[in-house]
Amino acid sequence: MLEPDKTHSPILGYLLWIFGFTGAHRFYYGRPVSGTIYFFTLGVLGIGWLIDLFLIPGMAREADLRFREGGIDYNVAWLLLTFLGIFGVHRMYMGKWLTGIVYLLTGGLLGCGYIYDFWTLNNQVTILNATAG
Repeated sequence: MLEPDKTHSPILGYLLWIFGFTGAHRFYYGRPVSGTIYFFTLGVLGIGWLIDLFLIPGMAREADLRFREGGIDYNVAWLLLTFLGIFGVHRMYMGKWLTGIVYLLTGGLLGCGYIYDFWTLNNQVTILNATAG
């Protein structure tokens, strides 16, 4: 049986889980709706956040099946978005230099573009990886 591409690391998932009350790990695994719910409810009052400690390996396997491996590494893109997103570094990493510079000059378009990228980064990387190879 074919092994799925390893696009999403459980280790990075656990690192983002530490900040899980913000939903970061859920966005990373391609679950923007529940990530947004976690953001506004502090990880559903911490209960969902604790439960996710056990769900992360399954979320990683599911993300590996959903997203396409390629030249742009999801883990690097997500680290850059999470910690430097308002500066557009993740966009520059993906080769989107113009919007990266716009983010740098506008604080991620005053935060709105930063939030948009949390919702769409996995799909952006998948499309770029699919068109590159």
